[in-house]
Amino acid sequence: MNSQPVLRCTDVSLVLDGATILDAIDWTVATDERWVVLGANGAGKTSLLRIVALYQHPSSGTVEVLGQRLGRTDVRTLRERIAFSSPALAAKLEPTMTAVEVVMTARYAALAPWWHHYTDADRHRAHELLREWHCDALASHPFPTLSAGERQRVLLARMLMNEPGVALLDEPTAGLDIGGREELVADLATWARGPARPPMVLVTHHLEEIPPAFTHALVLKGGRTLASGPLTEVVNSETLSEAYGLRLIVEERESRYTARLT
Repeated sequence: MNSQPVLRCTDVSLVLDGATILDAIDWTVATDERWVVLGANGAGKTSLLRIVALYQHPSSGTVEVLGQRLGRTDVRTLRERIAFSSPALAAKLEPTMTAVEVVMTARYAALAPWWHHYTDADRHRAHELLREWHCDALASHPFPTLSAGERQRVLLARMLMNEPGVALLDEPTAGLDIGGREELVADLATWARGPARPPMVLVTHHLEEIPPAFTHALVLKGGRTLASGPLTEVVNSETLSEAYGLRLIVEERESRYTARLT
């Protein structure tokens, strides 16, 4: 398999208002890998994802995305090749947009539809993606009127508008009930197994939300790397107990993980 890096962080640190959020992170994601990022609240997961999504500059270190180095490239153009879905980004979308408009605006990594021209081909592509995520019937519905699960599926469709080189997901199952979560995890696993899919990085708090098709894990604690490597080597009782400050038993069954207190 091709192991060329699509993401590379070298000695990346982030300091905000005097607080160290990330500290000396080294991390590489190859084209044939699917990563999950784990850690307690405040570990730095979302901050790291925002940095590799090019929405946050690190305080120090180097970041390379799809062969381009942050600080030496036009991030506006490069963002069009990065699929990024997060609750914070969703909150910034123009609230009057319909579901199909939400998807189309990803064509230019935009948050509203007014400043760019969209073609019939763009609209057709957006409908195709909504169908792929089982929500094309919602195409004309205002985005804020959709349920949490429906909004998440629209955002996943949006994420793929430009046939991206890498996909970054920040807590895609947040706010979903058990049924919605399991349906979405299954769909993510099916999607990730497909040929020619881009590498993916998923941030989550919950082991149950790791899709079976994922290959690697990065575990953060206090803004530093606690463990990094193949999923089967990293997601274990010892590592996760240290990460969360609890005595946990981590179990794997049919490529799904769970954790409980001892």
